[in-house]
Amino acid sequence: MLGLWSAYASQYLLILALATTLVFALPIFCIPLIWARLMGWKIPTHTDLAVYFGRCLGAFILILEAMMLRAALTGEAIDMVFEMLAAVAVMMVIVHVYGALRRIQPLSETLEIGFYSAMLVLTLLFWPAT
Repeated sequence: MLGLWSAYASQYLLILALATTLVFALPIFCIPLIWARLMGWKIPTHTDLAVYFGRCLGAFILILEAMMLRAALTGEAIDMVFEMLAAVAVMMVIVHVYGALRRIQPLSETLEIGFYSAMLVLTLLFWPAT
């Protein structure tokens, strides 16, 4: 399975970086509570901590997005970026399965198990050939 579509590794990174930047990174970084409401979270009245955590998470996602974009456009550090993407996908599946089992997240978060599982499979399929 590893690298079956490796010839398209850069294109995959470019599309993934653009899509996840627009849907996750920028909204979580810039408007975390609006994004959370759109995703089905019920926001309490004291939101400063949630905004702080949302912006911190958004900042880290933006760093990953920039690394994907650089790797997609230049090929630089493409292996490391794919390793990070696989690790992110695995960890996010774990986080979302935990939340689903505990029933402490909205449906949109539980559905992300499928998104991150698919991202893991696609990342493995597009893994660059060495």
